[in-house]
This record gives sequence, C-alpha cells and structure tokens, in this order.
Amino acid sequence: MSFLYFIIIGAIAGWLAGKIMQGGGFGLLMNMVLGIIGGVVGGWLFSFLGFSADGGILGSLVTAVVGAVLILYVGRLIKK
Repeated sequence: MSFLYFIIIGAIAGWLAGKIMQGGGFGLLMNMVLGIIGGVVGGWLFSFLGFSADGGILGSLVTAVVGAVLILYVGRLIKK
C-alpha cells in the first residue's frame, strides 16, 4: 500500500510542479513521472539539509513538489 501512496503523491507533486514551473513543460504524463522521481530527490535533499517532513501527507507532498520542481528546473536547463 505504501508503494501506491508513493506513486499517487509523486503524480500529484509532478502535476503541481508543472503548474509552478510554467512555460515549455514536458507534458502532463512526463511531469507526473518527474514528480515521482522528485519525491525521491526531495527526500534525499531534505535529509541532506537536515530538514524533516514529518507532516504525513502534506509533508510528503511538499517534499515531492520541491524535488519535482528541482528536477523540472534541471531538465529545462538540459533541454535548452
């Protein structure tokens, strides 16, 4: 069940990150995939910086959105 939770939170985070990072996106499906990857990156980044997102669903969503925005930003730099 936690894997499904991870996928759903990542997909929502990718969609939100696509809305935050407007202009020249990768499309809805790819943004959702990047959101799932961003959840992992955001978790690693937060733990590296010493932050903890112990807020349940909201904390997980914020962590995944931050990671997805970072992934989208780097992806757009590479795309150019």
